[in-house]
Amino acid sequence: MIIETQRLFLRELTFEDISNLSLVLSDKESMIHYPHSFSGEEVKRWIERNIERYKIDGFGLWGVIRKEDNQFVGDCGITLQNIDNDILPEIGYHIIKKFCNLGYATEAAEACKNYAMNELGFKSIYSYSVFGNIGSQKVASKIGMRKIKTFMKDGIVEVVFEYKETR
Repeated sequence: MIIETQRLFLRELTFEDISNLSLVLSDKESMIHYPHSFSGEEVKRWIERNIERYKIDGFGLWGVIRKEDNQFVGDCGITLQNIDNDILPEIGYHIIKKFCNLGYATEAAEACKNYAMNELGFKSIYSYSVFGNIGSQKVASKIGMRKIKTFMKDGIVEVVFEYKETR
C-alpha cells in the first residue's frame, strides 16, 4: 500500500489488474477524451510503463482500491508529463464508469496531491486535460488546484491546473 484514505487505498499496479483496468481504459465512453480506447495489449503496456515508473521515479499511477470490499475502482497517481514543453509532476486519474460520481477520483487525487508535496517534496503539482473534459477539471478544482493556462498539444486545446505549496 502506498497511500491510504478514509475509503480507499492506492497500491502499485500488477498484471493481475489488466481485466479490471480494462473496464476503464478499454471503455469508449470513459476514454472519450483520449485518441482511442485501449486494446488489451495497450492496457498491459500501460501497467508495464507504470511498473517502470515505480523503479525509475519512485511513483506512477497506482491501483485505486475500495477498502470495504477490496474492489478495484480505477487508477490514480503521479507521473512526470510533458506539459507545454516542461516536464512536470502531474496527477492523473481514471475511474471505472460504474464507480464515477462517488467521490473516489477526488479522494484519491487529494491524497496524491498531499503525497506529492509531503512525501516527494514537490513544490507544485499539476493536472491537465483536454478542454472538454469537464469531469477531470472539476476534480482538479475540488482538490484546490487552479486553472493557470491552456495550450495546444497535437492540435487539441489542453487545460492546465496547478496546486502550489503555500508554506
